[in-house]
Amino acid sequence: MAEATLGPESRRSASGSFNVTESLLQDGKLYIGTSRKPDDTNNKPEYLDLKFGNRHGLVTGATGTGKTVTLQVLAEGFSNAGVPVFCADVKGDLSGIGAIGEPKDFLQKRADQIGLTPYEFQEFPVIFWDLYGEKGHRVRTTISEMGPLLLSRLMNATDAQEGVINIAFKIADQGGLPLLDLKDFQALLNYMGENASTLSNQFGFVSKASVGSIQRELLILEQQGAEQFFGEPALKISDIMRTTNDGRGAISVLAADKLMMNPRLYGTFLLWMLSELFEVLPEVGDPEKPKLVFFFDEAHLLFNDAPKVLTERVEQVVRLIRSKGVGVYFVTQNPLDVPETVLAQLGNRVQHALRAYTPREQKAVKTAADTFRPNPEFNCADVITQLGTGEALVSTLEGKGAPSMVERTLVRPPASRVGPVTDAERKDIMKVSPVAGLYDEDFDRESAYEILMARAKKAADSVAAQEQADAQPEEKPAGGSRWTLPGFGDDEPAAQPAPKQPKPRAGYQRETVAEAAMKSVARTVASSLGRALVRGILGSLRR
Repeated sequence: MAEATLGPESRRSASGSFNVTESLLQDGKLYIGTSRKPDDTNNKPEYLDLKFGNRHGLVTGATGTGKTVTLQVLAEGFSNAGVPVFCADVKGDLSGIGAIGEPKDFLQKRADQIGLTPYEFQEFPVIFWDLYGEKGHRVRTTISEMGPLLLSRLMNATDAQEGVINIAFKIADQGGLPLLDLKDFQALLNYMGENASTLSNQFGFVSKASVGSIQRELLILEQQGAEQFFGEPALKISDIMRTTNDGRGAISVLAADKLMMNPRLYGTFLLWMLSELFEVLPEVGDPEKPKLVFFFDEAHLLFNDAPKVLTERVEQVVRLIRSKGVGVYFVTQNPLDVPETVLAQLGNRVQHALRAYTPREQKAVKTAADTFRPNPEFNCADVITQLGTGEALVSTLEGKGAPSMVERTLVRPPASRVGPVTDAERKDIMKVSPVAGLYDEDFDRESAYEILMARAKKAADSVAAQEQADAQPEEKPAGGSRWTLPGFGDDEPAAQPAPKQPKPRAGYQRETVAEAAMKSVARTVASSLGRALVRGILGSLRR
């Protein structure tokens, strides 16, 4: 896939240069910070090798220990290396990455501690996104692209409900019924409820109770704002993989402070993006640097109460997406938030301080310590509870892909602003965005809702015409003869009147308009076998 580029309006650093000091990017490496010896003197710079950037990573630590600043530092480094970045701004303060840094005493003190000279400030090319369209460009996808598995996860569906949802997607795929937004899915569910018996014979048991439960969940999703997410124009993955004309990677920042009020929607949305990346991007093997780095903040929301099949598929996506040049970095408070099967895929580790007051926290400290390659100069389990703000245990892949020895590291200060941008600054950045105007307006083309309504109207018109014909009195010929006009066909024997149709039996009820329309859909489905769309590993459409 060809990477798109930002226009000449890209934002520059205060010095007008996009180059950074050699200590920040040296020999294809991303500078994280400087490790310390037991006597608190500087040891050596700690780097993340870009050729291992797609081997995924983990950033953990208790609240207030500096995880967000570490995420900001990593995003800056990848951007300067020409790698596009996608990250979620959960608290609102990550937006400052789009503004030039400001001199502050504590930042300069950290720069002096680690020997970062000169400490230069810089702003980065940022694209703001928002599912609600308030703090960024709208982000949408369609019901079809979301797929049955992720939609079931979003709706917290039971096994029976998930089966009905799978049948719904099967009918839509085979019957040529595009599912774009919530009203499309609602119309299809109405059809399934009214024709449950017929569909059960063809696709397996369709429970009216399950259909009703799903419809109620759809109403809840609609009230939570999910209708903002489903529709067109759908997000193109290429728009989060842009680079600037000078070669820096664009940083896509998703405003997630409001989205976090619906954590299941947040987790499902980010998982959908991973699924899209997996299905769309070609295999590239092990590139010199990642094609995209994806930060999954508050990662525990993805795995909380997740069914086993979903966890298994997430692990499969994380394992396989590496060969497509995508690095996935999970950011969370506790390493226990990430299942062991996924944790085993994360090669680059940044561990901030953890508390150890409860048995679960003590287990988390031991788990974190055991995942590092030991350093004989200190005990990891003891140090994890003693780390200061902005200090972390760091271990990255090196050499032939083996983890480096863990080091106690002071993370470098960011070059961009620490803290949020103002509303005016955000609007200014959005005005010069390369995607301005592409996603801000809704587009509602013909889809399942309109198709089903059109068929219902056609059926209603047919019923009305038949009823009108039945109500007309039967014409009888006057006398025994009729006029004839030779040459006009009237000299042919008169056509015999059609035989009367037998009257309906007692107790017979005429089918409703909806039933007539839905039977038409059923006939279309029956004649369309073999036309099912191809879906990927997480159920999303493969393009």
